[in-house]
Amino acid sequence: MGLLRVMMPPKFQLLTLLAFAVAMFFLENQIQKLEESRGKLERAIARHEVREIEQRHTQDGQRERGEGLVGAGPVLGAGLVLGAGLPDAEDVVIIYNRVPKTASTSFTNIAYDLCGKNHYHVLHINTTKNNPVMSIQDQVRFVKNVTEWREMKPAFYHGHVSFLDFTKFGVKKKPIYINVVRDPIERLVSYYYFLRFGDDYRPGLRRRKQGDKKTFDECVSAGGSDCAPEKLWLQIPFFCGHYSECWNVGSPWALEQAKYNLVNEYLLVGVTEELEDFVMMLEAALPRFFRGATDLYKTGKKSHLRRTTEKKPPTRESTAKLQQSAIWKMENEFYEFALEQFQFVRAHAVREKDGELYLLAQNFFYEKIYPKN
Repeated sequence: MGLLRVMMPPKFQLLTLLAFAVAMFFLENQIQKLEESRGKLERAIARHEVREIEQRHTQDGQRERGEGLVGAGPVLGAGLVLGAGLPDAEDVVIIYNRVPKTASTSFTNIAYDLCGKNHYHVLHINTTKNNPVMSIQDQVRFVKNVTEWREMKPAFYHGHVSFLDFTKFGVKKKPIYINVVRDPIERLVSYYYFLRFGDDYRPGLRRRKQGDKKTFDECVSAGGSDCAPEKLWLQIPFFCGHYSECWNVGSPWALEQAKYNLVNEYLLVGVTEELEDFVMMLEAALPRFFRGATDLYKTGKKSHLRRTTEKKPPTRESTAKLQQSAIWKMENEFYEFALEQFQFVRAHAVREKDGELYLLAQNFFYEKIYPKN
């Protein structure tokens, strides 16, 4: 080969190298195409095997339950026999224990608009004086209703109620918890003006502090009770639950318990500032309930329905004064924790292109499924 290079003119040597490079590129391209074809074939085979297994399981389940046999009872469709247990998709219960002034009404109205079309029930949990803590006997009643009220399933429950651990009551199948949180000072400011001026949802309704014209900044400057740091303590206890320590203002234990519940007990917790992303991800994760929610949020009149009237943003001085308190630091730590978790989940679920968010396609499949028969 070395002698050949010496004998060949430089021009032919260059052409030979170029031809060799083109041939190698062509071979690599063909190998890559073969690898892609092999991957597609493996996925197709895996999908076929999964379908066969699902069909066998369905047939086995029908035989075990006596479905399709004489005297088995009338079939209602999709393998459901009258008197048998509910299929999983029809047995789902979602609980949205909404924190006040976090855009909860706007989000809940989406559920109301979709329930007829998507065939589920929406139930408002109305507690006396909006008390977020239930008595022990009401906890038992509520758990029993949620788990056994068959006529209301599938169901979407919502209300200003703190988190309730269903496992304490011996429940095998827990409901799906979701929620939304908001910047703690923004939430407090909104609630402050809401108590005085109401909102555009029910403008004629008289509010508890109606007639009080004092601004939030004036309240902070005067050290008023309605804008005190203690009023920030709400999102932590809502996630912490029905323990006495949850409602002890400034409790480090309550903060850690709220964090634990957020990551272990909630399917998804969004933030008010990014509500559209929250709606999109819920539609992807729970289409049985939220199919069509994203388009409804973008185009529906109710999606941005509730706005607090005459709300004035606080000055830097008022914000800085509240931020000096240990209570704000803890509530803000919880909010930042929730925000980071939400953004982490979103980063693995959607991509942004030209200012629009797109859900990622399924990125896993099954293979090497045994036994074959």
